Amino acid sequence: MTIDRAVFAFAGIVVLVGLALATWVHPYWALLSAFAGLNIFQAAFTGFCPAAMVFKRLGLKPGILFK
Repeated sequence: MTIDRAVFAFAGIVVLVGLALATWVHPYWALLSAFAGLNIFQAAFTGFCPAAMVFKRLGLKPGILFK
């Protein structure tokens, strides 16, 4: 698995968990999904992604986007 795929998988999980928690626990959990979306949006323009840095330290190989 590359860093790119790990970042996309992690972001998808965060969004789905946030939506599930907003549905079953409290609506404010939707802010978790919003935070993940904003982080993906800013990473598209700046190239700065904290999750990519963590996955790189864990030893995943770089993909096309995060080197």
